[in-house]
Amino acid sequence: MMTVETAAQAAYIVAALLFILALAGLSKHETARAGNSFGIAGMAVALAATVALAIAGDISTTGLILLAAATLIGAAIGLHRAGRVEMTGMPELIALLHSFVGLAAVLVGWNGYLHVEAHPDGAEAALLNAQDMLGIHSAEVVIGVFIGAVTFTGSIVAFLKLSARIKSSPLMLPGKNALNVGALAAFAVLTAWFVITPRLWLLIVVTVIALLLGWHLVASIGGGDMPVVVSMLNSYSGWAAAAAGFLLENDLLIVTGALVGSSGAYLSYIMCKAMNRSFLSVIAGGFGIEAGPADAKDYGEHREINAEGVAELLTTADSVVITPGYGMAVAQAQHGVAELTRVLRERGVRVRFGIHPVAGRLPGHMNVLLAEARVPYDIVLEMDEINDDFSGTSVVLVIGANDTVNPAATDDPTSPIAGMPVLTVWEADQVIVFKRSMASGYAGVQNPLFFRENCAMLFGDAKERVDDILRAVTAVTPAAMHR
Repeated sequence: MMTVETAAQAAYIVAALLFILALAGLSKHETARAGNSFGIAGMAVALAATVALAIAGDISTTGLILLAAATLIGAAIGLHRAGRVEMTGMPELIALLHSFVGLAAVLVGWNGYLHVEAHPDGAEAALLNAQDMLGIHSAEVVIGVFIGAVTFTGSIVAFLKLSARIKSSPLMLPGKNALNVGALAAFAVLTAWFVITPRLWLLIVVTVIALLLGWHLVASIGGGDMPVVVSMLNSYSGWAAAAAGFLLENDLLIVTGALVGSSGAYLSYIMCKAMNRSFLSVIAGGFGIEAGPADAKDYGEHREINAEGVAELLTTADSVVITPGYGMAVAQAQHGVAELTRVLRERGVRVRFGIHPVAGRLPGHMNVLLAEARVPYDIVLEMDEINDDFSGTSVVLVIGANDTVNPAATDDPTSPIAGMPVLTVWEADQVIVFKRSMASGYAGVQNPLFFRENCAMLFGDAKERVDDILRAVTAVTPAAMHR
């Protein structure tokens, strides 16, 4: 007869497979909805199996009540936040959720210490000692606490930067790389010391060092690179969960944490390649460069255009490329953009989208917004797919993007974003930039594109300007287009 433990282990295997299917589904637009469903199903199976194990074990009535209360409270908060959050708020919400995972890993690590190392004469310590596993347990404690603490404070700083509660510019402390390396070296020494002689003060010191290191790692990274930071913290949270899994002897938590950690690391690697960044520098928090003043160079005067002028360009264009950025998300202009795209395509204009790997402040942010607005998948192209076509494009609409279309990345070796691959929109016949003002982008770098002869600025709220253009384009009869 199958025991509860055996059934739970079988359920864990099913949940792990569902999580793998979730990752596979989320890798493509067409299967993303199914991927989400697999992930939800996997988590439901995992929670049910964990609760069943707790009930079958020696958990007290009080413990069971606390477990149920924590589950219900967490579910209520999650449903509340998911129902209210805007797409523009998703990056900082995800960063905040990563911090919870890190904090949980820290608490699990401390709980492991208080149950075993703090009571060397206790039953659990004696059992582990008899199995020659006490040193391994001590290593798991300190490593789990370290990874969790780095994830916790790093995610908090990312949340504060993404939500504009603190400045997005990188913190440049003297010898910051030496500080990071010193913290890692101290962690290695203290870990070995703790394994040999577990002491409370050692774990306190490791926790403090990790909290400070996590804060410094992300604070040292500039705003233009925050999408990579979110992906990196996703990886850290996975490894923190895996570390907690070892301490709790929970195979599913180990597998799930490893899936999240490895997939997040791979995504960070892909994004680093797209940004011409060093992956090792990213995970070490060492690639933030202080941006110079936004008006440090005189690029001349910019040219302005109104919605009617843009509509005239679009109605006489053969091909149009739209490159969205975070500003489109803030203005919630994606539905108007989708409708404008539909009207232009119906009238014979070839319209496509060019998506930079780090457009917005979250990997895949723009793709999700466009999918939400029902923009066809086949006209949404990645940077590498669209860059060679700009030279043959009549009009480019840059809607709320800045750093991802900045020619300084290719022309100015002194720029903080030098070497970062960008969308070469300036090669098109005409470029229209939607912005609220001439302020610099999230990375704090001025964009010389705005001052080029073939570029015009359309100021105002992106949603309102798109609606104005749509009305003007609709007023032009199809027969009058392309004359």
